[in-house]
Amino acid sequence: MENLVSVASQVAVLFVLMGVGAALRRLKLLGDGAIGGMVNLLMFVVTPCVIVDCFQRPFDQAMLGGLGLAFAFASFGHIALIALSALCLRGGGDTRRTLRLAAVFSNAGFMGLPLEQAILGPRGVFFGAVYIVVFNLFIWSWGVKTMREECGGGREGLLKSVFNPGTVGIALGLPLFLTSARLPAVVAEPVRHLANLNTPVAMVVVGYSLVGVKFGRVARSGGVYAAAALRLFASPLLLVAAMLPFRRWLDADMMLAMVIASSAPVAALVSIFSAKFRRDIDVGVAIVSGTTLASIVTMPVVIALAMAVL
Repeated sequence: MENLVSVASQVAVLFVLMGVGAALRRLKLLGDGAIGGMVNLLMFVVTPCVIVDCFQRPFDQAMLGGLGLAFAFASFGHIALIALSALCLRGGGDTRRTLRLAAVFSNAGFMGLPLEQAILGPRGVFFGAVYIVVFNLFIWSWGVKTMREECGGGREGLLKSVFNPGTVGIALGLPLFLTSARLPAVVAEPVRHLANLNTPVAMVVVGYSLVGVKFGRVARSGGVYAAAALRLFASPLLLVAAMLPFRRWLDADMMLAMVIASSAPVAALVSIFSAKFRRDIDVGVAIVSGTTLASIVTMPVVIALAMAVL
């Protein structure tokens, strides 16, 4: 119960920040153009800065091993969800393609990183960054292939699966960690200030996106509930089950960071992909918004359970 209350309070803080974003849209103080710029700022500037800032720490052999294990468990989680989504969400129609992506990919950046920072501190973000790298590898390869009619992700998908904000952050931050090097203060301070924008700006963007979503037709689709259940419950619980036999030998912060990232609602990129590839846009937007609202209940419960058993 103590874990549940603690996590719920942290999630509640995030939802208050989302409320600010929703209010700004209602009051017409923010527009789509401004939000688009904020998303670009978060993806291409803030996310790499968050990762680099967390990697500025003395080298630790155990933490280096934890990075490798985090990569392995994050990969396992994505592969398991791909298999489950194929089993539970069969068919090749526009809606099914969108729902399979929704089941597999979590909002590990906008929702996961702020919660990892709040609950675990820099160590949580250190390991959570690996989940984001794995997320990008899969969404720009398998994700693009699934949303396209033809086989293969194409050159664009291959390049973006390798060169993305997560891998750039790791590429810049890992040498600092391996050598215990510190950036000069004139660089480190701006990086830290930019990293601190992640939580408030990300939550304002998510809250803005929640306003005006039409759930009518989408709410009558059984596939939507199946995809939401896979994303909010099956994904984190599979990782808990995979790590549980080895919990005595694994880093506790690494395990919990993986669970937090995998318990996050559907990734915002799912709605973007549904529009980009002309799939079911209504379902894409609604399931991102619906699972985000539901996560105020599901994330505290799942994370508290993981804290109790891992």
